[in-house]
Amino acid sequence: MKSPFDIAGKVALITGSSRGIGRSIAETMAGLGAKVVVSSRKADACEEVAKAIRASGGEAAVIPCNISRKNEVEALVKGTKDKYGRIDVLVCNAAVNPAFGPMSEISDDAFDKIMGSNVKSNVWLCNLAIPDMAKQGGGSIVIISSIGGLRASPMIGTYGISKAADFALARNYAQEWGHKNIRVNCIAPGLIKTDFAKALWENEQLRKDRETKTPLRRLGEPHEIGGVAAFLASPAASYITGEVIVVDGGVTIAP
Repeated sequence: MKSPFDIAGKVALITGSSRGIGRSIAETMAGLGAKVVVSSRKADACEEVAKAIRASGGEAAVIPCNISRKNEVEALVKGTKDKYGRIDVLVCNAAVNPAFGPMSEISDDAFDKIMGSNVKSNVWLCNLAIPDMAKQGGGSIVIISSIGGLRASPMIGTYGISKAADFALARNYAQEWGHKNIRVNCIAPGLIKTDFAKALWENEQLRKDRETKTPLRRLGEPHEIGGVAAFLASPAASYITGEVIVVDGGVTIAP
């Protein structure tokens, strides 16, 4: 019997995949036989990831992209199709958070940057990738959101708004394109030990407080998101769409 988790031969485009959660997703999917496109702003950082994947027997290509620039997003999708002929899996992982503080103090520029990179870029990516997925008979889109979209925060409120918007984005694309066998889901990680979240987990008091309030009593690791993304890309998740999969060690269900 063929494994329901098999994604061998599928083409997966993963934004923000030169480090952290994105890198974990690229490495996990490549390890399961997918052809992955590693993408972030810096080509050298992407090539380091691709080199490691190839050294482990996987297949990876590099296409740098700043997801806040529409022309680069268009080039990323086109470059993936030119290289591999198709896109079966799109992982929208790249995101920014240039503001740390109360929303009453956020500048217009920072607000626009967060919403542009974390929401609008995902709309661009989906609109560019979905039509060809529909012609191919289906596809899977995974948007990496955050439990910040489920909870209020005194310090990263606008980031949380952008991540809540991604929930709605996934639901709406799932509704619009389900009849073409295109599934769209979100993953909402809790606090994961990545460079992106370093300001939170490197602070010893903040870290201890979070660990105490988390049922599993620890922070998450990037590889614990990679497996969930690979599951959502696989036939095992063929009847899951429009959902938000929370991966947070239980922190959002704790009293």
